[in-house]
Amino acid sequence: MIRPLERRPAVVRRMGHEDLAAVSDIERRSYDFPWSHGVFRDCLLAGYNCLVLMQDEQTIGYAILSVAGGEAHILNLCIDPKHRSLGYGGRLLDEMLAIARAAEVTEIFLEVRPSNVAAIKLYRKKGFHQIANRPSYYQATDGREDAAVLARKLSRHR
Repeated sequence: MIRPLERRPAVVRRMGHEDLAAVSDIERRSYDFPWSHGVFRDCLLAGYNCLVLMQDEQTIGYAILSVAGGEAHILNLCIDPKHRSLGYGGRLLDEMLAIARAAEVTEIFLEVRPSNVAAIKLYRKKGFHQIANRPSYYQATDGREDAAVLARKLSRHR
């Protein structure tokens, strides 16, 4: 019996300069006001923890984490629109949390648009809670949108 082509499991690896075109493409297709190719390049050059999620040799997501002064900040986490709602965002978020724990970080932060309901649902599921609001933080088609600032305390075990 012939089986349909099966996908290999997704693999997380460090982002390299060779990944910037694919990452920038996903970013452009995901947001009205995307980060530029140069911003991603600068994150690599700054030594941030930059990861890509690969499946069948195709980039399907990425995440960028800054670690400094005992805390971490998720700067960007995005899954290709064609691969959303399949658990990949949680997979990348778990990798970011593991990196933060390994760096002995005690708290991790992020900003998210209040209109990004799916992302907020994921972050809450993973133990984040809102600690602040940044007025007019994001550019929006009709002006500016606030940012919800979320945080999560980290222990070494979970």
